[in-house]
Amino acid sequence: MSADPVAPAESSAFWQSVQRAQAAVQSLSLILGSLPDAVASSENPAAALLNDEAVARQVSIRLRRPGSGAGDDNLCRWLYDTFQSNDPDLQLVVLTFTPTIAGVYLSRAISREPLAGFEAVLLALYAYETVIRGGDPETVILPNLANPSVYHEAKAPPKKGAMELNIAVVSPALEPYGTVRSTKRARIVGVALELYYSKISSMPLSSKLAFCEFCMVWAGQDIGTENDGKEEGGEKTAAVGADENGGKDEGEVKAKAASVDKNGGKEAGEVKAGRIPLPWELFQPIVMIVGHCLLGPANPEELRTTAYSVVEGLHWRATHDMNPQEILATRSLLRLGKMGDDTIAEPQISTSSDDYSEEALKMKARLT
Repeated sequence: MSADPVAPAESSAFWQSVQRAQAAVQSLSLILGSLPDAVASSENPAAALLNDEAVARQVSIRLRRPGSGAGDDNLCRWLYDTFQSNDPDLQLVVLTFTPTIAGVYLSRAISREPLAGFEAVLLALYAYETVIRGGDPETVILPNLANPSVYHEAKAPPKKGAMELNIAVVSPALEPYGTVRSTKRARIVGVALELYYSKISSMPLSSKLAFCEFCMVWAGQDIGTENDGKEEGGEKTAAVGADENGGKDEGEVKAKAASVDKNGGKEAGEVKAGRIPLPWELFQPIVMIVGHCLLGPANPEELRTTAYSVVEGLHWRATHDMNPQEILATRSLLRLGKMGDDTIAEPQISTSSDDYSEEALKMKARLT
């Protein structure tokens, strides 16, 4: 019996992936110091890196430090080289830190600090997504209400152009960029977040909570930092709470938002608070990610509560900017978040044979 030629090839590819992951772990240990034994001696180093909270916290702290993200930042170089390895498991590890990279980068970019390290990582994510899309935009087909329903007879013949499809562009075609210009910054970061969203089901909880934290900072609703009792935190949180929480007091809204500080804030390193411009190309992927955090059926209650507070902050920001598109998106999420609290009882379906007996059927016929 001849041996299967596919099996050796698959085994060779698997061990090559393990060797790349082990090399990545060793190089990371030179930057962070000794890593937990669960990661250093794991048979699947990439999966161990992805799910180890201690390593994620160390990386997050270093990314938030003052002066991080410069061109000579060894951690940014490691993230860049690891993603460029084209190993899917290692790329997931890098994507885990996309919220922190984007959050710190956008908060500091307005001050014109040298952030070549962060920009190199973001450009790598952008270039990867550009290749994947092949120059085509991301589109969806919307139902055309001018077409007759398949469940009803048409009283009048359809109009001439009724059969045409309504195609909506979710994300325009991508152009290759070699540098990050101020006019293209939002688009590059937005595409990196779109890539993060495409893999969000594989992202750990700490990564999603970090994203929620930065969303509040970007919107101007800084939570878990020194701004909580100041102008940016007090009046805005109260306004959001009165508008979308049916008169809940400010303390309840802040209590919900305080859970974000568990993953970030001062203990996780420096977080520079400050509102940033949020054009639609950046606002849209933010809403998509927060929507998953809010409505994902398997998400823990901590993440859902935090995400709802984030949507409140984003809605306040959209209302403040008077952007109808953003207002519609955030208000829809707020309503869906409230609907999630309503429990609908499942119908009781009986499988008992007594319900289908001749006497039972006669009794039902009399009642009807």
